[in-house]
Amino acid sequence: MSAPATAEAEVSPAPARSYARRLLGRPELGAVVGAAAVFLFFSFVAESFLRASSLSTVLYASSTIGIMAVPVALLMIGGEFDLSAGVMVTSSALVSSMFSYQMTANVWVGVGVSLLVTLAIGFFNGFVLTRTKLPSFIITLGTFLMLTGLNLGFTKLISGTVSTKTIGDMEGFDSARAVFASHFTIGGVDLQVTVLWWLGLVALATWVLLRTRAGNWVFAVGGGPDAARAVGVPVARTKIGLYMAVAFSAWISGQHLLMSYDVVQSGEGVGNELLYIIAAVIGGCLMTGGYGSAIGSAVGAFIFGMTSKGIVYAQWNPDWFKFFLGAMLLLATLLNAWVRKRAEASK
Repeated sequence: MSAPATAEAEVSPAPARSYARRLLGRPELGAVVGAAAVFLFFSFVAESFLRASSLSTVLYASSTIGIMAVPVALLMIGGEFDLSAGVMVTSSALVSSMFSYQMTANVWVGVGVSLLVTLAIGFFNGFVLTRTKLPSFIITLGTFLMLTGLNLGFTKLISGTVSTKTIGDMEGFDSARAVFASHFTIGGVDLQVTVLWWLGLVALATWVLLRTRAGNWVFAVGGGPDAARAVGVPVARTKIGLYMAVAFSAWISGQHLLMSYDVVQSGEGVGNELLYIIAAVIGGCLMTGGYGSAIGSAVGAFIFGMTSKGIVYAQWNPDWFKFFLGAMLLLATLLNAWVRKRAEASK
């Protein structure tokens, strides 16, 4: 009777080692550890951090970054960047507002036109990239500068100022606000609808990456476009699709911006593209492509939300936020590199 028990004891560590190896191989592991550390830290230094109202504020801040961080993470897994993502959000909001106001149309008409224009910008980025073979840094930097100028130039030309006219009294505005800028209560916590958009995008992106052929194409393109092309992966189509995914999320964020404040400042959005990239890198995406996850980008955005609001709740000078953000970026990158080396060594 003792022999089977001995045999079972000899083989039982194997599944545990296999599970530990898979855990170490997850891109978001370092971000989860970092998120837990940040949560515990602010729980101790800021008494109000654990209140329900504080959680609502943290989740809202996280969702506004996370909506964009999800497609940016997929794009980085595919080996590319998009420096125009921040101002594209503002462009989307400006198109909706100005088209609706100038054409005296239902607000939903402006929202639809904005979707087409924003997707066209994403297609332009991907198309030029695949045709010219220039680095995505150069192409999207050019798009960033063009959109920054167009946002300001067209707004001044049409509205006469740097901001759009109010459209809050136009037909369709209330229903559009319900879709893009409403809020609801769960368990005593007041949540913005952006949280649902964020979680929905994370779930969709995770399913695409792990359960579809398109997800395999994204990883293959990021790992090596020439090798991917040799085995039949549609590299150009995949990269264009990733840029259009970024544009789609920019459209969602732009409509939220417009429906929340009714007017849009043409200079908004500059610099936000770095926050999206930082959230993706903290979440485990490699700058070289071929590695990362949508869930990791969500955790990275959550770390951003906790830090930005935790500093306020701790009553510290908000000027320190950029310091903490940079420190988290470096620590997360080092931790992710260490976890990946351990995972590769354990294979």
